[in-house]
Amino acid sequence: MAKIIHSMIRVHDLDRSLQFYKAALGLSPSHRLDFPDFSLVYLRNEENDFEIELTWNKGHEPAYTHGDGYGHVAVAVTGVEAERERMAALGIDPTVVREFKRGDELLARFFFIQDPDGYKIEVLERAGHYV
Repeated sequence: MAKIIHSMIRVHDLDRSLQFYKAALGLSPSHRLDFPDFSLVYLRNEENDFEIELTWNKGHEPAYTHGDGYGHVAVAVTGVEAERERMAALGIDPTVVREFKRGDELLARFFFIQDPDGYKIEVLERAGHYV
């Protein structure tokens, strides 16, 4: 069986991205590899063994584009309303909390944020499938 271990995104300003992921999601570097032309920084927190890999190609201009294929990364939190308020206080600009339903059945409560490079992150309340 294969185990998913990380997802990589390219970032334009590594320091800014590291600050964002720490403040927004509590993710810190677990491993870092620096080379003359690029750096790889793997982020996680105590709840995860899955990592986000930030790839910084030094001197790459202009900033990366996402094309039309990228969707989002998702995280689960306890208390989606409180987490949205916390992020708003940090100036992260979360969207409004939305509910996803099938008929009267609540499937998910969520909002979105974007990292400094415009990557979307879905923040879901821990419930049902998203525990």
